[in-house]
Amino acid sequence: MMNKQGWEGRFFEDFTVGDVYQHPLGRTILDADNSWFTLLTQATSPVHFDHHYAASTEFGKPLVNSCLVISLVTGQSVTDLSQNVFANLGWDEVRMTAPVFEGDTIYSQSEVLEVKDSASRPAVGIVKVRTRGFNQQGKGVISFLRSFMVYRRGQGPASSRPVLQG
Repeated sequence: MMNKQGWEGRFFEDFTVGDVYQHPLGRTILDADNSWFTLLTQATSPVHFDHHYAASTEFGKPLVNSCLVISLVTGQSVTDLSQNVFANLGWDEVRMTAPVFEGDTIYSQSEVLEVKDSASRPAVGIVKVRTRGFNQQGKGVISFLRSFMVYRRGQGPASSRPVLQG
């Protein structure tokens, strides 16, 4: 039996301006996800967790906490973009382009906008992307720019994963 190495993520050298990554995982947002996230972050707007209150709004049902949406879409992008991240530098131009509701399934994609050397850290480079999230009908629900430092190949920390035997 041959043991083959799994996906280790992209390194700085693997990014090219114009590349578009369709992130592989979608995620259906459950009412429990929205309630728990809202409770954990102490976001007290009843539109996220009070179904009776939300029924009286123009939406007629709870909205998913927008911070959950940005967290989910960022998380979906990690396998393609920042598996080998040194540090996130920022999220800019965050736009919530359509409401997200409990039961919606979110998918995402990212386009590489900029790739440049880090002036202060030779072991990493800086990548800037535009990431967009879509619901199950393909309608855009969020868009943002994200910048992060990512390790160059061979420059990151050694894997802490043990060698598996038999």
